[in-house]
Amino acid sequence: MEFNTYSSPHLPVAGDVSAMMQKVLLALVPGTACAVWLFGWGILINILLASLAAIAAEALVLKVRRRPVMMTLLDGSALLTAVLLALALPPLTPWWIPVVGTLFAIVVAKQLYGGLGYNPFNPAMAGYVVLLISFPLELTLWSAPGDFPGLLDTLALVFSEAARSSVNLDALSMATPMDTIKTRLGLNETISEIHSTVLFGYFGGRAWEWINLGFLLGGLWLLQARMIQWQIPVGMLGALFVMSLVFYLFNPDSYTSPAFHLFSGAAMLGAFFIATDPVSASTTPRGRLIYGAGIGILTYLIRTWGGYPDGVAFAVLLMNMAAPTIDHYTRPRVFGQS
Repeated sequence: MEFNTYSSPHLPVAGDVSAMMQKVLLALVPGTACAVWLFGWGILINILLASLAAIAAEALVLKVRRRPVMMTLLDGSALLTAVLLALALPPLTPWWIPVVGTLFAIVVAKQLYGGLGYNPFNPAMAGYVVLLISFPLELTLWSAPGDFPGLLDTLALVFSEAARSSVNLDALSMATPMDTIKTRLGLNETISEIHSTVLFGYFGGRAWEWINLGFLLGGLWLLQARMIQWQIPVGMLGALFVMSLVFYLFNPDSYTSPAFHLFSGAAMLGAFFIATDPVSASTTPRGRLIYGAGIGILTYLIRTWGGYPDGVAFAVLLMNMAAPTIDHYTRPRVFGQS
């Protein structure tokens, strides 16, 4: 009797790419809803602009490359990249910021490497880092939580340079808790002194704790649905917790608490939705733990001593470079293989 032997992988695929992307987008809804509720219409405008730019850029490059357009667009990967990038942007940024970032993410970080499955770096974080380095002023325009312009005023600020120049944007925006803490610690203030302001919520940065709880809820659903593996979120959040706990116990007046680090900035979004990118992340079980832990450690180091208040994007890109090496040394060895 003859048996046909097929090439690996031999395990059946649980679902196609489009189904996975749809579930990830659905899991983003709780955190996104919290962000819109706390920071206003600008979040939705960023998502819409980034999504349109992503679809247009992906279609154009695919057409130039003579690849199937509709089939690739319908897999949802470009849309997910756009949403993740848009969620990292302040709600009062001018319209061209999400467009430029998305164009870089799709055209350069994704398609120029060959498209989905070939990109060594997370496209959304590559686009965000380019924006952060190139336009640092525009990426500080966060409105005060719960005190944001109405829809028409937000549209005017986003699309009209005249409207932006006619108002004092500093009066409409404020620094994030992580940014303010880094600045004021640099002025030799203590955490106790900073804590007397309205920067802190119940356990994280004001407003950001609820957004992170929303992304945590969505991330846990992804774990339950087996859309992502547990090792990367546990590795990242565990390393971030341990690092912040050690320094917090050493000097609580100079270092923020583990709860603040876990529920501020992009911690939960990074742990469940960004670091778990199956293309650019480590793929072996042990490698995922190391990869996630590396992101958590680098995030804490950048947040505490680096030049940027939140280091998730930089940490993910740095560990993207290390992922192939991690996989090489953590993959199961075949008997007799050197």
